[in-house]
Amino acid sequence: MKYCFALFILFFSAQFAFSQKNKKWKLVWSDEFNYSGLPDSSKWDFETKGNAYGWGNNEKQFYTDKDTTNAFVKDGLLWITAHKKAIENKQYTSARLSTSKKYTFTYGRIDVRAKLPAGRGTWPAIWMLGENRETTKWPDCGEIDIMEHVGYDPDTLHGTIHTAAYNHMKGTQKGNEIFLNDPYESFHIYSVIWTKEKIEFLLDNKVYHVFANEHKTNAEWPFDQPFYMILNLAIGGNWGGKYGIDESIFPATMQVDYVRVYQKKRHYIK
Repeated sequence: MKYCFALFILFFSAQFAFSQKNKKWKLVWSDEFNYSGLPDSSKWDFETKGNAYGWGNNEKQFYTDKDTTNAFVKDGLLWITAHKKAIENKQYTSARLSTSKKYTFTYGRIDVRAKLPAGRGTWPAIWMLGENRETTKWPDCGEIDIMEHVGYDPDTLHGTIHTAAYNHMKGTQKGNEIFLNDPYESFHIYSVIWTKEKIEFLLDNKVYHVFANEHKTNAEWPFDQPFYMILNLAIGGNWGGKYGIDESIFPATMQVDYVRVYQKKRHYIK
């Protein structure tokens, strides 16, 4: 009897601690994609300005503007689809959605539930940039790659940060990778928990990488400022196209079930 009672107390205490921990977080922004048509224009912009120069990565797609061929919402999902279709000097079309100038925030937990496109040459990403990018430029503005995946490496998820001190141009970026089971048939939750002290990267609620604030300069930690979110599906490029592009994979689609931002109550402002 005493043993059962002790187990009950232990279970109740664990549940109470879990409940109290979760009470610290409040959902402050989301898109559940429970509508149809183009992505909600009050939340998302179509980014196209980098098409002429391949977005700095020699990417091969042309990002279209408000074209339901490449980005649309139906069946409770956002569909970002790349097609083999020539526009200007590009041979593929796709979409890049951003919350820039629509929604920015500092610190929080970001959860994105998504299913990734299959095929060599695809390069889907869920990521963030500092709001000051237009004045400070990359990489000084900071970049948080919540999820990156390249189709030629089908069972690997990458989570990375880039700053002036730590970035792929120098080969000093800070990141990690983890085995990604069944990314093309199953949805997974890609997350970061971002605080003043560290950025944690999670796959299906399990931490696989931590980048800690070294308390040096803005060159190492530009993450005490507002950031915005980006969802895109690139084709080819310096990384995604390292082993070429399989022309048989199109159309290729990334499906997103939801995007959610939580903040601890002390950071939440109505």
